[in-house]
Amino acid sequence: MRRVSRFLALSLVALLLGASAHAQVAPLARTPVIPPATPILAHSGMVVAQESRAARIGIEILDRGGNAVDAAVAVGFALAVTYPRAGNLGGGGFMVIHLAKDNRDVAIDYRETAPAAATPTMFLDAKGNPDPKKSRDSGLAVGVPGTVAGLALAREKYGSGKLSLADLITPAIRLASQGFPVEDDTADSLPRAKERLARWPSSAAIFLTGGQPPSEGDRLLQFDLADTLRAIAQDGPRAFYQGSIAGEIADAVVKAGGIMTKDDLANYHALKRPVVRGTYRGYDIVSMPPPSSGGVALIEMLNILEGYDLAKLGRGEQSLHDLIEAMKRAYADRAVFMGDPDAVKMPIAGLLSKKYAAALRASIGDKATPAADIHAGKPADFEGQNTTHFSVIDRDGNAVSNTYTLNFSYGLGLVADGTGVLLNNELDDFTSKPGTANAYGLVGFNANLPGPGKRPLSSMTPTIVLKDGKPFLITGSPGGSRIITAVLQVISNVIDFHMAVDKAVSAPRLHNQWQPDGAFAEPGFAPDLLDALQRRGHKIVPTEPHTSANSILVTPNGYVGAADTRTRGALAAGY
Repeated sequence: MRRVSRFLALSLVALLLGASAHAQVAPLARTPVIPPATPILAHSGMVVAQESRAARIGIEILDRGGNAVDAAVAVGFALAVTYPRAGNLGGGGFMVIHLAKDNRDVAIDYRETAPAAATPTMFLDAKGNPDPKKSRDSGLAVGVPGTVAGLALAREKYGSGKLSLADLITPAIRLASQGFPVEDDTADSLPRAKERLARWPSSAAIFLTGGQPPSEGDRLLQFDLADTLRAIAQDGPRAFYQGSIAGEIADAVVKAGGIMTKDDLANYHALKRPVVRGTYRGYDIVSMPPPSSGGVALIEMLNILEGYDLAKLGRGEQSLHDLIEAMKRAYADRAVFMGDPDAVKMPIAGLLSKKYAAALRASIGDKATPAADIHAGKPADFEGQNTTHFSVIDRDGNAVSNTYTLNFSYGLGLVADGTGVLLNNELDDFTSKPGTANAYGLVGFNANLPGPGKRPLSSMTPTIVLKDGKPFLITGSPGGSRIITAVLQVISNVIDFHMAVDKAVSAPRLHNQWQPDGAFAEPGFAPDLLDALQRRGHKIVPTEPHTSANSILVTPNGYVGAADTRTRGALAAGY
């Protein structure tokens, strides 16, 4: 596996499947507002992903008789090739599955883990202060990758049984070995990642030519990655976690200053976990449990908002004030209580309690509560990215919501030489020191300190909303700390404000995460509305969009997919 990839001038654009209608828009930096999503209607299946080729592969799998899980696994492997900034083999994530036949919901945790040699002080300098270079830019930042194990587990346990793992990986192998034109979001993101990739000769050999990123239309070939995928297709996940590939990954991490060993890779396991559940105005919310904070924080915020008549208020000053205040309180609880469920005890039942939400709601007044005046509550008293997201549903009503990541765009930027695998810098999601923030500004405490084999706390929030036991809305998003609030607002836009899914996805979003104290507002809000919120004491901070909530709504007329236009090239594909 020592062949490297290269760029070739594009002479022929070959599509894997027939063209599907989708919206292709300019990068957000070139436009002051978020372009509207284009809804796509289908009756037999729908895949919505941030990269069009991967979405079409998902539809191909559904058309061949695979179920939603099969399609999701194929999309996951394809995105590792076509969306290298976040699609991955060298990262991890979470999958939420609804199984229609027995009306069952399951979650797969394939989050990265810390190496066995990890310590609570591993990201501190000699003076005991956090050293961001260690947790973001060195081999110490690399968690043991979980994606290959997670996707393989999903297919083994919940796939249709009609298609082998090799069947689901073959389209990705073809894309890696035959190449594809660099365009859409990859053409936008590679120039921004140039310095990160140029640090590592193994990465520069694939993604740069003469030190420069490709031009739009150049062809990307990834021969080493194709070989890695072939090995997994032939021998299953053990080909990745044992033998030469594992050795090459561990060697790359150690050479970059890390502590990962082949044993760390051999000992990795993806886990099945029970989903977290809540209710909101007659709908069931099914989401990801810890080590993702997403599902718990989402349901906590929805419980707070359920006490307000948002439909009557409309999407105006009062409802947005209530929204921001709910966000602050949930993120304060996230900071203090949440971590790896196998390492720390968390008051999950209390955090999900309607009575606890009522107590938090009672603390919300007409004016903004300063972050300094908000502290974690007492939920125990009530006990009883950069990232990418895709959503899938099949003709039988099986549904998948999957979010996975490398953390930063292109992760550490390091390709393990000979494998084609970009490695994550996910361990920055741990808390380096109690009370300090990570790269996304999220403050953490003792519950999320590093430790041997621990899984860092995540914000990923793959979610399925059910009505009468059947999928109604499948959603999720990339965006680091903003993921949870993006999912929250898509759900509220659909249920409270009766928006069509394309409008719900395209509507401008607010975000507040308690610390730092500010309400981040995307383009598109009326200036008068933002002024009114500022008069209430909210610190409005203009921001470019950082999320992309690729979603599916189930309607009486069929499945409606909406690809978020906040990044170029997202696609809703149906049949």
